[in-house]
Amino acid sequence: MIMLKSSVALIGFMGTGKTTIGKLLVNELGGEYQFIEMDQLIEDVAGKSIPEIFSQDGEVIFRELESKVCQKVSPLEKVVISCGGGTVLNQKNVENLKKNSTIILLESTIDTILNRILNDGIHERPVINKEDPIEEIKKLFHLRNPLYQSVADIIISTENKDRVVIVNEIIQRLSYHNEE
Repeated sequence: MIMLKSSVALIGFMGTGKTTIGKLLVNELGGEYQFIEMDQLIEDVAGKSIPEIFSQDGEVIFRELESKVCQKVSPLEKVVISCGGGTVLNQKNVENLKKNSTIILLESTIDTILNRILNDGIHERPVINKEDPIEEIKKLFHLRNPLYQSVADIIISTENKDRVVIVNEIIQRLSYHNEE
């Protein structure tokens, strides 16, 4: 079993596989690691779904909840954190995550992301629940992608790769990264 020096925070745009890959990564790392889905914790704290938070309370309240959850999970040891797509928009969140986690960006092309999100159900993504969701996705992607790349310790493409291959690549890159 691989021993990580820190926890892992998975970042990236919606539809890049943070939750799916995070769960598989925890399974590969063995029983010592736990998976944390930040969006699920936000829903637990709020007592309602993320779409309900956005529609009833607005994005500002959602981002405040996101920051509180990020502050709570950031110091935890031996966790794989699936961050929401907008977590890195707040510099304090990035600082908190970097204290204890290797930040891994999972990235895909905009076409792949669009395909995944459209198959997933666009109504589950309140940030893009606009008049023209595809244009909103493209706009957000182009705004956020440079930020993701600037804060990532490791960048992994999920494009046209089997999930097992992605997880193995993460483990290999983590091993190398932690030796530096």
